Amino acid sequence: MTSPDPGGEAASRQGIDPASTVGGQAVIEGVMMRAPAAWSVAVRRPDGVIESIRNELPRLSTRSLAARIPFVRGIMVLGESLTLGFRALSWSAQKAVDEEEEEPLTSRQIAGSMAIALTFFMAIFILIPAFVARFTSGDSALLFNVIEGVVRLALFVGYIWAIGRSKEIARVFEFHGAEHMTIHAYEAGEPLTLESVARYRPEHPRCGTSFLLIVVLASIVFFSLIHQEGILYLVVSRLAGIPLIAGFAYELLRFSGLGRYPWLSRVLAAPGLWLQKLTTGVPAPDQIEVAIASMVTALEDHQVAEVVSRGSVPESALAARRGSLAT
Repeated sequence: MTSPDPGGEAASRQGIDPASTVGGQAVIEGVMMRAPAAWSVAVRRPDGVIESIRNELPRLSTRSLAARIPFVRGIMVLGESLTLGFRALSWSAQKAVDEEEEEPLTSRQIAGSMAIALTFFMAIFILIPAFVARFTSGDSALLFNVIEGVVRLALFVGYIWAIGRSKEIARVFEFHGAEHMTIHAYEAGEPLTLESVARYRPEHPRCGTSFLLIVVLASIVFFSLIHQEGILYLVVSRLAGIPLIAGFAYELLRFSGLGRYPWLSRVLAAPGLWLQKLTTGVPAPDQIEVAIASMVTALEDHQVAEVVSRGSVPESALAARRGSLAT
């Protein structure tokens, strides 16, 4: 997943307005793209045709005053990203297996799915490390913090490595790479041809993987400053602390993306880029084609015209955009 907001570092280096950057994520047999004014999903159906949808949605900062408040905006952006992600996954799952009779997830179903996912995240990556540390560190606060941090980081990296062994998830990771490579090419002003996009690397400094890794690393520092007072306090402090840490991580990425301190941008991006060796793969040309279709579907008419002026865009991608506008 690539964020359109916090890390404008790559874009600002190339003279692109960070407010016009694009984010996205991989879905089942496709890619979701989030442009400034809309978001889209493109999927290759079992019959080989690329189908896409487009939904108008201005950026959160233009729709809510609260989304302009430091630290609060990070939590709100994360919530919206999760919501869009579940909606995109629901639609892609339906199209990838050609189940037209299935209805998309309702708002209540999306909320339920998000609650389950967040509960899983909290239990596995927040509470389990804390409990392991509590029952193995004795009375040493230093040992507690070291064990909790090491276990949390090992669980996070190990989980990503383990799911990547699945052929299905490995293919999703390839679409993840295609998403990044297409965004690289678009923001660099290059033509969105298969050959042009294929020249870029599958890692991206604005990837949500970097955000999650910073949350995990920041939680090690944050929780080390909190005195342990018992099981109940341990649980409450961890659950309450994560939104605060997420808000801080967003602001840190956003600040580093302003381009004022290139060295800071490189330092913050490095761990995420390393981790993306596990979460991205080199896509096949047909996967890049789907990512391009999602990109041109998400963009406004004048932006698509500008992209076309750079060079030949795959006709299948433009056809998918036309189909999304006709529905």
